[in-house]
Amino acid sequence: MPTLYLIRHGQASFGAADYDVLSEVGHEQAGALGHWFAEQGILPDLVAHGSLRRQKETLAGILRGMDRQLQPEEHPGLDEYDFGGLLKAKYAAGGEPEGMMTDHKSHFRTLRHTVAEWQRDEIPNPPETWAQFTTRVDDACRALMREGVETVFAVSSGGAISQAISALLETPGVHQTKMQLQMKNTAVNRIVFTPRSTYFHGFNETPHITAANAGRLLTYA
Repeated sequence: MPTLYLIRHGQASFGAADYDVLSEVGHEQAGALGHWFAEQGILPDLVAHGSLRRQKETLAGILRGMDRQLQPEEHPGLDEYDFGGLLKAKYAAGGEPEGMMTDHKSHFRTLRHTVAEWQRDEIPNPPETWAQFTTRVDDACRALMREGVETVFAVSSGGAISQAISALLETPGVHQTKMQLQMKNTAVNRIVFTPRSTYFHGFNETPHITAANAGRLLTYA
């Protein structure tokens, strides 16, 4: 059956001046995943990414690992929500937690609380509303799950992927955040689709990360 593989980008550059670029590990993760897909004979006839650099670099690495060349579609609806912009809106008057963009624990704790407020429309003047975010993610997925394609690779980000799954399962927003916080870099999530329906078929899978390489390749940010 036609399958949409929603893939989270590889490890980005957390704490750096430009987060939106893959680290050395991120490039290795992408290549390893592409190699695994090729070994399994899972070959896409449509590939896509959002507009973010880390998503584009991840897809390029996957295709190199598969030794395939395909022209990707760009769907901005696959982009991550602007967490930095949400923080600026929430803490416009100051009071932001120390280390929220450089310390992993502080960052994810702040993310959890901030997104919950955003989902309840409690943050004034956000970069986009929660409803706008969920709508664009849904529109992007619908555009990819179209007739005439069998295997779709789409590189996105943890928040957008988790929202796509949450919408499919019709779960409350809190579960979107829980899924996002456990999403591994280059994790594969599968949605099987037909013209009439869609089916959730796999979550947060990293078959290319094994006991032999997990110490280096298993990352979350």
